[in-house]
Amino acid sequence: MITVFIVVLSLVMIAAAVLAVQQKSLLSAVLLAGVISLLASILYLVLAAPDVAMTEAAIGSGLTTIVFLFALNKIRKQGKHD
Repeated sequence: MITVFIVVLSLVMIAAAVLAVQQKSLLSAVLLAGVISLLASILYLVLAAPDVAMTEAAIGSGLTTIVFLFALNKIRKQGKHD
């Protein structure tokens, strides 16, 4: 049963990665990248690596997504001033 969950989670991650690459909107791509990281943290938790899961959730999903969104916002603001 756990193997099926791992396979399904992995397939959803792959589908999200393909969608992230195909997005024309940078905002959607960044959010999908955050979803991929969040799914990876769930996968690590299922695989009995809670320390790696916590790190991935905090850094990979949380902080990285916030930094990318901040940078995207700065780029859009600079484009309006030019």
